Amino acid sequence: MIAKLLIANRGEIACRIIRTARAMGVATVAVYSDADAKALHVRSADEAVHIGPSPAAESYLVGEKIIAAAKETGAEAVHPGYGFLSENAAFAQAVIDAGLIWVGPKPSSIEAMGLKDAAKKLMREAGVPVTPGYEGEDQSVERLAKEAEAIGYPVLIKAVAGGGGKGMRKVDAPGDFAAALESCRREARASFGNDEVLLEKWITSPRHIEVQVFGDSHGNVVHLFERDCSLQRRHQKVIEEAPAPGMDEATREEICAAAVRAAKAVDYEGAGTIEFIADASEGLRADRIFFMEMNTRLQVEHPVTEEITGVDLVEWQLRVASGEPIPLKQDDLSINGHAVEARLYAEDPAKGFLPSTGRLEDFYLAQRNRRDGNLRVDTGVEEGTEVSPFYDPMIAKMICHRPTRLEAIETLATQLGRSHCYPVKWNAGLLRNLVLAEDFKAAKLDTGFIERNLAELIPPTAAPDDALEAAGLLIAAMANGKQAEDSLDLDDTWRPRMVGFRLNAEPKPLSVRVRHGNEVVEVDVSTQSIWDVPIARAKADGIFVSNNDGWSGLFSAARHDGTGQASAADGAIIAPMPGKVIAVDVAEGQAVTAGQRLMVLEAMKMEHALTAPFDGTVTALEASEGGQVQVEAVLCVVEPAGE
Repeated sequence: MIAKLLIANRGEIACRIIRTARAMGVATVAVYSDADAKALHVRSADEAVHIGPSPAAESYLVGEKIIAAAKETGAEAVHPGYGFLSENAAFAQAVIDAGLIWVGPKPSSIEAMGLKDAAKKLMREAGVPVTPGYEGEDQSVERLAKEAEAIGYPVLIKAVAGGGGKGMRKVDAPGDFAAALESCRREARASFGNDEVLLEKWITSPRHIEVQVFGDSHGNVVHLFERDCSLQRRHQKVIEEAPAPGMDEATREEICAAAVRAAKAVDYEGAGTIEFIADASEGLRADRIFFMEMNTRLQVEHPVTEEITGVDLVEWQLRVASGEPIPLKQDDLSINGHAVEARLYAEDPAKGFLPSTGRLEDFYLAQRNRRDGNLRVDTGVEEGTEVSPFYDPMIAKMICHRPTRLEAIETLATQLGRSHCYPVKWNAGLLRNLVLAEDFKAAKLDTGFIERNLAELIPPTAAPDDALEAAGLLIAAMANGKQAEDSLDLDDTWRPRMVGFRLNAEPKPLSVRVRHGNEVVEVDVSTQSIWDVPIARAKADGIFVSNNDGWSGLFSAARHDGTGQASAADGAIIAPMPGKVIAVDVAEGQAVTAGQRLMVLEAMKMEHALTAPFDGTVTALEASEGGQVQVEAVLCVVEPAGE
C-alpha cells in the first residue's frame, strides 16, 4: 500500500482525498499557490509545498513543480484529483518516468479517450452506441457544412479536445453554421490549442446519463451503476443524482454493459466515467442512448455513486494504484436508496452568475465537512477562508442520501435553505428552488431545464416578510442597547438564530423603518416575537439576514443606510451602527443640499459617509469629531427647506 501521497490539486477535492488517505493511514502532501497559502487543504494535509504564484498556469498546471514537490517530500504517489492535470497523458507519463505511482489510468488510456473523434471511432469498434455525426479528417468549412446538412439540423459542433462546456455550439439552421463554426474554433484554440471539431446530431430532449466504471491491473472492470447529470447551466453540471430517475432495469443493464465494454476497449485502470446522451422524448430507452465521451478521472459528482453503493471510490483508487485488485466483484455491488448532489458556487445568480470573491465572514453548511446520517458535505473552505478569483468558483457540494428520491430532494432543500454565506454571494437559493421545482420532482428533466426556467429559479431580490421582521427586531434591539430584557443569540456558530425578546426601554418603539436596497418598510416590533432564521447579524455595512428558504440580504435602518443614499423624510440622521465619528463637515444652522456629506462614521475599519436626505438646514448637531456613538443615536437633524 502507498505510504505517502501527494495530491496535485486544491480545494474541495484535495480535502476529500486527504480524508480517505488519513482513514487508510496514508500520509498526505498538499501543494499550494500564493492564493492558497492559508487554504483548508493545506492545513489538513500532513505536509504542504509551495509551488508558485496564484495563476494556475504558474502553479497547479506546472507538472515539473508537482513532481519536484513529490520527490522533495518523499511521496510515493501522485493523485491528480479532477481538473488541472488529471487528464493530461504527458503529465501522467512524467510521473511514472520519475519513479512515482500515478493514481489514475494508464497514459495510453487517457490518450485514447482524450480526443472525442478518435474515441468515438474506438467506441464504434467496441460495439458501443454512438451519436450520429461526423468525425472526419476533412475540416474544411465546406465539408463540415455539407456533413451538417446530411446529419440534419439542429446539429452540435464540438471541439475534439474540448471539455467543461468549452468549444461547443448548437446550430439551428444552415445560415448560422459558418459563424458558429468560427466561434467554436476560436474558443477551442484558446482553451485547448486544437481547433479541430466534430459534428453531432442535436438531441431534442437530451438527458445526460453517465456510468461509473472501475478497472484494475488484473483485467477486472466493473460498473457502479449510472448517474443523471441533466441539470446543467451552460454545459456545466449543477445537480447530479443516482440512480437516474425513470431508468428501468433492462435499460440499466444494457447501458452499464456498454460502459464496461468501453472501458475494456482501452485497457482501463482506476476510476472513470462513460458519458452518454439520451434522447428522452419517449423516456429512457437503450436504443436512444448514445456514447458522448469518457472522463479518465474521478468526477466531481462521484459522491452520489458512493452514497448509493457504500463504496469509497478514493480508497479503491489508492488500492488499485498499489497493485491490488478491485475490492468487490460486479455481483457484490447493488443500489441502495437515492442520492442527490448540489454544487454550491460562489456566484451571484441575480447578476448573471458573476463570480463572487472575498472573505467568508459568515459561512455555515449543514454538517460541514462530515458524513452524518442522510447528509454529506464536501468542501474546501470554511468560515474565514478567502474565495479567490483565480480558480473555479465551486466552494462545496451538498449530498443527500435517503431511501427514496423525493425524500432525498426534500432533505436537500431543507439543508440548502438553512445554510448561509456572507458577504460572498452564492447559488444556494437557486439550488433550493431548483430541487423543489415540480417538474424536477416529477423527473421531467433535460439539459435545457435550467435555462427555460431561470426566471422562476433565481431567488427574488425583494425581501420576504420573515427576513424584514427579523431585521427590524434586531435594529430595534440594538437601538435599545442593554435594556432589551432578553438577548439576541448572535454568536452561535452552529445555528445563529433570533430568540424572543421584550423591548422595555422608554420610550418603547412601536415600529422601525427598515431599508433593503431602495425599498423601505415599516416593521412592527411592539409585540414579543420569535423568528427562527439561521442568521441575523449586525455587520459593518448593515444587518445581514438569511432565512430558511435560502434567501439572504442586507438591511439597515431606513433613516440612513451608510452608503451615501438619502435619509428618512423626518431629517434625523441616525448612526447605522456603533462607531467613531472621524469627520464632521457641517455646523448647526448651516444650509445643506440633498446628498451633501454631513459627517463620516468609522466602524470595523470601514468608513461610512452620512449625507443630507434633502435640501434644508442643520437644526441640531449632536456629534463631534472623535466622538464614539451607538447604533441608532441621533447625530444631527436636517430641517427641510421651506419649513
